[in-house]
Amino acid sequence: MVGIAHAAGPAIGGGAGGFASFIPLILIFVVFYFLLIRPQQKQAKQHQAFLNDLKKGNRIVTKGGLHGVITGIKDSVITLEIAKDVEVKVSRDSVGGALGKAGEVPAKKAKKSAGG
Repeated sequence: MVGIAHAAGPAIGGGAGGFASFIPLILIFVVFYFLLIRPQQKQAKQHQAFLNDLKKGNRIVTKGGLHGVITGIKDSVITLEIAKDVEVKVSRDSVGGALGKAGEVPAKKAKKSAGG
């Protein structure tokens, strides 16, 4: 009988032990927040600001790979000139990134040579 009472003793007053078991779970969530969630939210804000700042004459690339110059902008539709006298309409959300202003050549990145 003493063995049974002794085994049940710590479970009765073990409130702090229950919280302590959640500390690793909380730490994992904090690490995921700072390494995954927060940077993704920051990147989404930057992309949204980029989409709001699009202007006529900007050179862009769409998520589908079309390169072109913006010739017209409406609320959610952008008209791109992808070749001389060839224009297409794309959704504003399909814009992937900027290539530079019209007439400018984007700066090329220096290639890294493989060390050996």
